Amino acid sequence: MAHGQVAGRLAHHATKTATLGTSSSKPSLIREIGLGVGLGIFVGAFWKVYHVNYRRKVEDFYASYEKGEITVEAQG
Repeated sequence: MAHGQVAGRLAHHATKTATLGTSSSKPSLIREIGLGVGLGIFVGAFWKVYHVNYRRKVEDFYASYEKGEITVEAQG
């Protein structure tokens, strides 16, 4: 058996194994759109929560600075 035939058989076996659990070999447009929208909403929500928390920390810092509770010194 030639080397090319062995590699071809291994590639065919790997492709069959990778697509074994799927119902069809072509991608579903509706499924792809749904996954994209779901992932976008999840990442967007994470981004929003991160920035709201960061903004709150900055606002707390400046509120404390204005009240005189903390001071900032330049080093150099």
